[in-house]
Amino acid sequence: MDDIYKLKPEQFPKPLLEIPQPPKTLYTRGKLPSADMIYLAVVGSRKYTSYGKDICEKLIHGLKGYPIVIVSGLAIGMDSIAHRAALDAGLITVSFPGSGLDNSVLHPRSNIRLAQEIVDKGGCLISELAPSWKATLYSFPQRNRLMAGISKAVLIIEAEEKSGSLITARMALDYNRDVLAVPGSAFSSNSDGTNKLIKQGAIPVTSCEDVLMALGFEVEKPELSDKEKYADCSKEEMKIIELLREPIERDELIRISGINTAEINALLSTMEIKELIKEELGEIRKI
Repeated sequence: MDDIYKLKPEQFPKPLLEIPQPPKTLYTRGKLPSADMIYLAVVGSRKYTSYGKDICEKLIHGLKGYPIVIVSGLAIGMDSIAHRAALDAGLITVSFPGSGLDNSVLHPRSNIRLAQEIVDKGGCLISELAPSWKATLYSFPQRNRLMAGISKAVLIIEAEEKSGSLITARMALDYNRDVLAVPGSAFSSNSDGTNKLIKQGAIPVTSCEDVLMALGFEVEKPELSDKEKYADCSKEEMKIIELLREPIERDELIRISGINTAEINALLSTMEIKELIKEELGEIRKI
């Protein structure tokens, strides 16, 4: 295991010194990224859906090559997916576990190997807790303030209406950070929290370009051919594309598709996130 270092106050990331309750101590394991990198916290449900996993991986992979650090909490679920997607995309990732940094107490135990890979690939683990401190119920919201504080923006991917991810979102707003949220199906309780955040003013995110623009980058969406655009479409998605030769009202599309109502509504939400379709003035059309 790599050495654990106690940072001197002058080594603390500057954004963490600006929050209402700045940390008094900070321990690191691995290399703290450069101060000129842009930190993006990515959090979400522990009980994620395939939709949540897919959109998380898509958004993070689209940030490849940019000076962005992915911040998350090493928890099982969306945190782990975010860390893994960042590593796969060649991005630096930083983890704030709800425990000390020694492997004897690192939480969760199932992510010890992931934690080591984060360090091996140029990232680090950070905690204000002593290295041998075991995780407690209060240590998780406590670390959430550090995740929000160090980041320029917080991206929420799937969160139920009562969720720890929403605590992080509220802290981000308190610290004057941007809150981004991925819209989800009205039929999924996993999206109740994110959809509510959007109603309250969070920035809706449906593509990596949305994330990049929210972080201050100037980007242009590339024009794709139909073959490129539909390359990863499922059989059901292609069926919808074929039916949308012209804009159709949602109820009519459901009727002629022959697909179960709950299934097609979830499918349409996914397709809208993938920017294959758009609903305007009561009609759905291809993009």
